[in-house]
Amino acid sequence: MTNLAIAANGLRKSYGDKVVLDGVDLAVPEGTIFALLGPNGAGKTTAVKILSTLVSADPGTGEIRVGGHSLTAAPQAVRAAIGVTGQFSAVDGLITGEENMLLMADLHHLPRSEGRRTAAELLERFDLVEAAKKPASTYSGGMKRRLDIAMTLVGGPRIIFLDEPTTGLDPRSRHTMWRIIRELVSDGVTVFLTTQYLEEADELADRIAVLNDGTIAAEGTAQELKRLVPGGHVRLRFTDPEAYRRAGLALDEAARDDEALALQIPGDGSQRALRSVLDRLDTAGIEADELTVHTPDLDDVFFALTGGTGIPHQSKEALR
Repeated sequence: MTNLAIAANGLRKSYGDKVVLDGVDLAVPEGTIFALLGPNGAGKTTAVKILSTLVSADPGTGEIRVGGHSLTAAPQAVRAAIGVTGQFSAVDGLITGEENMLLMADLHHLPRSEGRRTAAELLERFDLVEAAKKPASTYSGGMKRRLDIAMTLVGGPRIIFLDEPTTGLDPRSRHTMWRIIRELVSDGVTVFLTTQYLEEADELADRIAVLNDGTIAAEGTAQELKRLVPGGHVRLRFTDPEAYRRAGLALDEAARDDEALALQIPGDGSQRALRSVLDRLDTAGIEADELTVHTPDLDDVFFALTGGTGIPHQSKEALR
């Protein structure tokens, strides 16, 4: 089995009477991107703080292991294995980008020559060489986020927590950040990502968990989660009215659009559902001129899971 970079059982955290995390289980394989989605106040940042040793979980929480180390028995080993970039930049705007990097190298107790070499390599990797001698306060939002992650990498962590890393960035800077995250994973780093941007999770994550009311409402790949929501369908369009008529007889459950000569058949977008439609057309000797598959997007999943509309119980059971 794939080794787990992060494994948490029954993660619990309350602040007074407010339950933030209520028995959350997490399993993140090494070298993958795991995205934790949820509305504001769902507990995403709290989960990151616990897993990165910044706050303690409540009594009753099961075992938590990060980087193969017990969070309670070996917190220092966990800290040595991870890097954390929060919602708000840790960059010191009063000093230069290079000085920020060298400060991190000192904090990691790197020899001076190794620290300078590491800082130079990371500044080049994140396209910050030209700005390295300028005060970080003059950097754009995207440059600060790149510097933030570069600083996180000084210690060579194998697990990185990115807590809403692209908040406030323009689309170009966001796409640049996505490229950087993909490159990190291609080097074998594990990324634990929290985000409110559904497109971001869809674009990056190998697996996604949706956190709501302190529990994981659903978890799976983006495609698996999209299939939870009713509304997926296959649309067939014809140019020949006779072929359209015959297809309507063969697919009697289809919704008809006589003006467009199109049929819409309910389906979850899976290969099995698509094959079933095509097999029935083949049996009837009919060929569609155009076929498109429509599945709900992560927005639909998110609102169904967190907005009270709900998802059919049998659909969620299918992911277990």
